[in-house]
Amino acid sequence: MFEALSSKLNGVFDRLRRRGALSEADVQEALREVRVALLEADVALPVVKDLTARVRERAVGAEVLKSVSPAQQVIKIVNDALVEALGGGEADTGARGIDLNAPSPVPVLMVGLQGSGKTTTSGKIALRLKNRDKKKVLLASLDVHRPAAQLQLETLAKQVGVTSLPIVPGQTPLQIAERAMDLGRRELFDVVILDTAGRLAIDEALMAEVAEVKAATRPHETLLVVDAMTGQDAVNTARAFQEKVGVSGIVMTRIDGDARGGAALSMRAVTGAPIKLLGAGEKLDALEDFHPDRIAGRILGMGDIVSLVERAAETIDRDEAEKMAARMQKGQFSLEDYANQLKQIGKMGSLSGILGMLPGIGKMKQQIEGANLDNAMLKRQAAIIGSMTPKERRAPDIIKASRKKRIAAGSGTTVQEVNKLLKNFDDMSAMMKRMNKLGQKGLMRGGLGALLPKGMNLPGGRKPF
Repeated sequence: MFEALSSKLNGVFDRLRRRGALSEADVQEALREVRVALLEADVALPVVKDLTARVRERAVGAEVLKSVSPAQQVIKIVNDALVEALGGGEADTGARGIDLNAPSPVPVLMVGLQGSGKTTTSGKIALRLKNRDKKKVLLASLDVHRPAAQLQLETLAKQVGVTSLPIVPGQTPLQIAERAMDLGRRELFDVVILDTAGRLAIDEALMAEVAEVKAATRPHETLLVVDAMTGQDAVNTARAFQEKVGVSGIVMTRIDGDARGGAALSMRAVTGAPIKLLGAGEKLDALEDFHPDRIAGRILGMGDIVSLVERAAETIDRDEAEKMAARMQKGQFSLEDYANQLKQIGKMGSLSGILGMLPGIGKMKQQIEGANLDNAMLKRQAAIIGSMTPKERRAPDIIKASRKKRIAAGSGTTVQEVNKLLKNFDDMSAMMKRMNKLGQKGLMRGGLGALLPKGMNLPGGRKPF
């Protein structure tokens, strides 16, 4: 998400940095380029005008143009303007994610058009509330129009380990909603998620149905699910739902397929409703809170280390990681440990998504894509290790030509890929041994250069040893 916009904005700011001192004309030229970049990213025109006007007002001033690092000042002003456009800043002090500060059972109404990912998102939210917030969740499908919609939600409920409302044929959406709330009260559920029906387009029947259910259940949260891939259509959908029904927050799905990101930047300004959650991919754990400041950081190439650490904390097995670290310190790193590392990385999501959270990674985008770093590569490497015998995994030095052919055939890969994995493992093992040999003091003295193989130079041509 935001890849195209991030690339263009970083190009503008790189040119500003190279100029050193800035004139008012330099800032105006940069703002013209920022305006074009935002429009090409499918950001709504009123939002573009407002954002660039705010930046111009703050950037074209003596304290910026005469500061020690004017380019950095301009970048900070753009960052602050992006945070405000995304719904952050001092005016927005509300909690991110779903607000459950209400008497149990808390009704959460899910609304949106058909195909936006509403039912899957309902399952994702249920899993998140169960695992992260330790809530007892009831899922209820109010969709009596789409064939097997209620069965789909029932299946999702089983997958995430929560209760689904028993299906009673012939009931209306209102009757189902009332039955769900009654069951929620009787069986002491914390949250009741009501998944309403969608339509291919907005019509009066859809809005009347949603409004009727909302009036009867009085939900604490009414979450609109929109598909980020539909761009400004998603913004128009959100505006219509806000005007006719009223929503408390927005969930944007398929953000991993939206390189422009204009809908996210336009949503708060156009509808007044905050984006609360982001969905990336079909995995049921692929849901994250929306933080305007962190998203602005990703757009401007500053990374999002906080979200990366949070994702790691949620997915990585801490006990296993500590055991592995202890083995590494003793120089006992094996191919089985390497396979476990690959598995832990895979749990965190796509490699491109992880790398996108690292500061400055945007400038390395082409090299990363050229290296073909993707989750399929991780799976291939795991398959190669899985095709080895326990003895081969513990002592990879015994793997010679005939064994390599057998491993490649068993894993559906090539001998070259087996060689590459073994080379990666050897390099990592060598680095572990150097770390163990140097100790903490040696690492502090030598820095990164102490870990590099002899003969390899650091950036700038400096020798590591």
